[in-house]
Amino acid sequence: MIGSANSSVERSLRNAIDWWLVAAYLILIVVGWMNIYASIHTPDTVSAFDWASRSGKQTVWILTALVLSSVILFAVKPKIWEMISVPAYGVVLFLLVAVIFMGAEVKGSRSWFQFGAISFQPAEISKITTSLLLSAIMSKASFKMSRMRDFLIVAATIALPMLVIVAESETGSALVYVGFAFVLYTQGMTGWVLAFFGLVILLFILTLVASPLVAIIVLTVIVLLYYFLAIRGTRKRSLFRRNERLISLAAFVAGLMLIFSTDFVFNNVLQDHQRKRIEVLLGLKEDPSGVGYNVRQSMIAIGSGGLFGKGYLNGTQTTYGFVPEQSTDFIFCTVGEEWGFLGCLGVIFLYVFLIYRIIRDAQECREKFTQIYGYCVASIFFMHLFINIGMTIGLMPVIGIPLPMVSYGGSSLWSFTIMLFIFIALYRQEKKYF
Repeated sequence: MIGSANSSVERSLRNAIDWWLVAAYLILIVVGWMNIYASIHTPDTVSAFDWASRSGKQTVWILTALVLSSVILFAVKPKIWEMISVPAYGVVLFLLVAVIFMGAEVKGSRSWFQFGAISFQPAEISKITTSLLLSAIMSKASFKMSRMRDFLIVAATIALPMLVIVAESETGSALVYVGFAFVLYTQGMTGWVLAFFGLVILLFILTLVASPLVAIIVLTVIVLLYYFLAIRGTRKRSLFRRNERLISLAAFVAGLMLIFSTDFVFNNVLQDHQRKRIEVLLGLKEDPSGVGYNVRQSMIAIGSGGLFGKGYLNGTQTTYGFVPEQSTDFIFCTVGEEWGFLGCLGVIFLYVFLIYRIIRDAQECREKFTQIYGYCVASIFFMHLFINIGMTIGLMPVIGIPLPMVSYGGSSLWSFTIMLFIFIALYRQEKKYF
């Protein structure tokens, strides 16, 4: 009887855990470790396990991350994550504010607590706590995205840590929060809100690249198209027309305010290095030896890899340190140079597969909390992937954001590990009974 019960538990464990997700995670951390070693490799490098080197330190982070994942998966009751969502969010929000006054300044950003050789970045953990609180709020039976009060609550939940992170000059981490818009969309938010944010970005770029007049013309055309298409799509024509006139007028006025404030925001709100990166990205300035140096060298490294790459540890751009931050933000160019185009595709496929499995598992869940949390995790992974790779190939400004599980860093690896394995544990808890 005891043997039968034990075998039943083992079968339940095998069936409940999404081992494909676990496998994708393990492969990515191995890929990361190999490329971190390659990024610091020189003819004088002794060992990949030298504890003074980044690859040696990453080994420690990986081992501790595996312990963390096991604790989350087997020792912590999954229900606790919903229970602690509010206090955890509050504590991390306090840390985000505190680090502005008490943290160490690193490369113009005051977002790190430093305790000797150990550093800690609250912005990484805030993505987890924001995801948990959003899931707790939106999983309530009484929640309705169409209700203004509920929408404002979730908007504030996202905006509070995002604005504090912006105050820390951590633009990259703050930009990840935009991904939560996709989560809100899955829960009933109108697509017009996403279109509004897209319009804001478009008008900002047009005002900088072309002129305010061109931006005003584009704004006028878009508002008129919205007005006539919206009226055509409803049967309650008279009432809807009055509402649409008001919405269209408000959108047009808001667009004009944005256009005429762009110059002030660009020159007085953004920091000097942020302005220069945007100017280089939009082609307003050429600076191959300044702020454009990293991207230029990254693109040279990726392009030089060709189809199959130069071979592991044979990258010249990598070996001789032409690309700054090559083990952290620009780790993908090491993949491109040494593993080639096919290697890049392989790494991207692993991320796409990971995101696909998270979304697929989330859709299978009956528990609303688990489902929404899965969407949050998928959106965060997607934003990191999109921004980081876009940054290394010159499609996004250099804003300093790691590639999940691949870039060097303990805070980053731990936060992604905790985030992912909370979802795997929640999914396992539900699948055990079905």
